[in-house]
Amino acid sequence: MGVGGFHRAHFAAYVHQLASAGGDWGIVGLGLLARDADMAAALRPQDHLYTLIEKGSGDPAAQVIGSIIGFVHAPNAHDRAASELVAARGTSILSLTITESGYAEASSAESVAGEGTTFDRIAAALALRRDRAAGPITILSCDNLPGNGQAARAATLAAAARLDPALPAWVEGHCTFPNSMVDRITPATSDDDRRWLRDSAGIIDRWPVVAEPFRQWVMEDDFAGGRPSWEDAGALFTDRIDDWERYKLRVLNAGHSCIAYLSALAGITFVHEAMAVPAVRAFLEGLLRDEALPTLVEIPGHPREEYAASVLDRFANAGVRDQIARVCLDGSAKFPAFLIPTIERQLETGGPIERSAIALAAWARYLGVVDPERQSFDADGDAARRYATEAIADPLAFLAYEAVFPPAVRSSPRFRSAFAIGYGRIAEMGPISAIGATSDIGSAGGGL
Repeated sequence: MGVGGFHRAHFAAYVHQLASAGGDWGIVGLGLLARDADMAAALRPQDHLYTLIEKGSGDPAAQVIGSIIGFVHAPNAHDRAASELVAARGTSILSLTITESGYAEASSAESVAGEGTTFDRIAAALALRRDRAAGPITILSCDNLPGNGQAARAATLAAAARLDPALPAWVEGHCTFPNSMVDRITPATSDDDRRWLRDSAGIIDRWPVVAEPFRQWVMEDDFAGGRPSWEDAGALFTDRIDDWERYKLRVLNAGHSCIAYLSALAGITFVHEAMAVPAVRAFLEGLLRDEALPTLVEIPGHPREEYAASVLDRFANAGVRDQIARVCLDGSAKFPAFLIPTIERQLETGGPIERSAIALAAWARYLGVVDPERQSFDADGDAARRYATEAIADPLAFLAYEAVFPPAVRSSPRFRSAFAIGYGRIAEMGPISAIGATSDIGSAGGGL
């Protein structure tokens, strides 16, 4: 469910590797959004084949991926095609790559209009599976959420209860929801990528996908109806998934978002270009070293500092050309999961929060002064921009945005001061000079 760039660069690539070695698992894509018609139009004429372009420090490499064997486009909530697919006996895993905002409850307007969430459609499909006695199924979240399996379980049970009071008990007995951590930088595909693929590899592809060479997948081994041998393709099964999730969310994901809005305000187009600006790199190094890493429990054999250093190297990869605009997507859903937990922990322990505060101030400034037509998509954009507009005159007004700032953060005198100072510096000095002024804040010295 959700056959976008990340799914095709990550999950589908693992399944393809196993299929190439003789495995018998395949993927049927499921698109529930109206805009997924574009993916259907791209994949179907190509027999659902597409190209994965890996870009590192050397020449790009292209590989045709064949693990997707079908695609169902069912944007209408009353269309039974999605339910039929999930209820099929041959379906053992329902994987989700629906972004952080896909786990939100339906808004009041959506409820009045009778429009359900993705999980309402999942509940309807599970009810059909139950009625057909089609057996157990695993619901595997591949989204960047802390406890993404737990989040999927809670959303599924809530939707099941809305549909049929007896359905949650069936879900509890027949479905599992393993937590997972997924990682691969996957920028949006450009026309230049399509041209390179045609001219250099001789492949005409309506929608190839681009990714860095690095990939990582860590998950709990809790599958209700069997699974591929993903460990043979490099995946890691662990009982320390929470610690792995925090590594990625608080270092890679938070790091991305914390430089994104500063870079957008500075007119920077690509992540590697931002990393080439000394003030941006120093800012990010300080953020990770002084604010993020102290909140993490170290995983034996995987030092925090080494993980952070690998993230800095990946961000500096000029081959992948990851767009700042892509990283700016949906700050309202990302920051509560990526950055706010770090701030909460540092406030509890008296640790530094200044770089996190100025990163959030940059987001507020971006929402308040950049033309909305030029802003990246935000599922809660109207509400976020309303607070951001008020923040132009009074920066602290943005902290009333309760969907992002919990009471312990928005009421903290130390955080409020750091946020207001950071916002003022960005407005007066510009983003690059503003973060340069934080270079000596909370630093213990040294690099990652």
